[in-house]
Amino acid sequence: MAEKLPKTVSFHTLGCKVNHYETEGIWRMFQEQGYERVDFDHDADVYVINTCTVTNTGDKKSRQTIRRAIRKNPDAVVCVTGCYAQTSPGEIMEIPGVDVVVGTQERKNIFSYIEEHEKTKEPVNGVSNIMKNRVFEEMDVPAFTDRTRASLKIQEGCNNFCTFCIIPWSRGLLRSRDPENVIEQANKLVEAGYKELVLTGIHTAGYGEDLKDYNFAMLLEELEQVEGLERIRISSIEASQITDEVIRVLDNSKKIVRHLHIPLQAGSDSVLTRMRRKYSTDFYRQKVKKIQKALPGLAITSDVIVGFPGETEEEFQETYDFIKEIGYSELHVFPFSKRTGTPAARMDNQVDDDVKDRRVHELITLSDQLAKEYASAYQDEVLEVIPEEHANELEDNHLIGYTDNYMKVQFEGSADLIGKIVKVKITESGYPMNKGVFVRVMDHATHVAEKHA
Repeated sequence: MAEKLPKTVSFHTLGCKVNHYETEGIWRMFQEQGYERVDFDHDADVYVINTCTVTNTGDKKSRQTIRRAIRKNPDAVVCVTGCYAQTSPGEIMEIPGVDVVVGTQERKNIFSYIEEHEKTKEPVNGVSNIMKNRVFEEMDVPAFTDRTRASLKIQEGCNNFCTFCIIPWSRGLLRSRDPENVIEQANKLVEAGYKELVLTGIHTAGYGEDLKDYNFAMLLEELEQVEGLERIRISSIEASQITDEVIRVLDNSKKIVRHLHIPLQAGSDSVLTRMRRKYSTDFYRQKVKKIQKALPGLAITSDVIVGFPGETEEEFQETYDFIKEIGYSELHVFPFSKRTGTPAARMDNQVDDDVKDRRVHELITLSDQLAKEYASAYQDEVLEVIPEEHANELEDNHLIGYTDNYMKVQFEGSADLIGKIVKVKITESGYPMNKGVFVRVMDHATHVAEKHA
């Protein structure tokens, strides 16, 4: 009798780093069930589409991807998960060919839903009320397709309800992962060979706000003790979360890198109030000053939304001037996008698209200028880089990686350096790429000694 072939599964992920992390977690569950992973453009027995809903465009792209999978193999089981599935399961169930819908929780039930669908041949809606959930969903990800940096998801959800954002409705309220589980997974990832961990979540540094007698600063201190871990990167931290305790931990840490992503969204107090952000520009400025003292040479990256409803030329100018004053090393600039279901989508004085486009362009030009200025301070300096990949297929002797302060560097080096910490001298600073020359590999003992010096 012919041997039964393993079932195949294929994934497509839209949206943020958290979604990419969770796709790896879902793949791990399929792997344990004996599935084989194939590319999304191949025929598969099961397609899993991990959707995004942060903008109306995210919804649209999610629907297009779902239809693509159904066309590819009409006999396959099509499972839709993620944020769009959580907020609009009804809309997704109306697409002919969708078999299983699971939101942003209880993903472990995906197999019982697939079984149920295979028995009844009816679509299964496994989405429940996210606002009632108070428990972090554990999903182990012991290894990643990208071999050099590992993400470690430490929390889920957000309590902020900014007027432009749908995320609390798709991810629920803030819940933190049990500290013991965070440390256990950190150790597993280090054992798997990762030197750098990126702490990630929906509102990452809000970690611990729902825990008794435990907070983000304490978690950072515990991660500092993980043997063999060389770099800790915080994916994002709100100005309000930069407490004196967190600053003290950053000051004393030998592992937390000199790069923080501190979302701004607007540099005008009146716009921040309309956005329902919980800080003023002055509060933000003071926090940045304190944190720059603790981490000299700190690279600060940020998110900015332009063309928020009612944004005047004066308000935009305030944002422009504030960005210049802070001196970011890079900005992510977004034109305001009306997200159905949010208060900002219903606000009066929506800004014209051509005005938004001009403002986006002005801020991107400023961001490029600030990024070059930041990088130029490191001309002829020797920095630590973890090479991640070959520059391109033709130049396999050229590697690309990131310094601890998140500068992208290309230099000549052999493939066996990928994933190691190496010293590189910056010979030509620039943006988006710096050029450098390899100096030497850092072994663990030297790295520790230099950090403590």
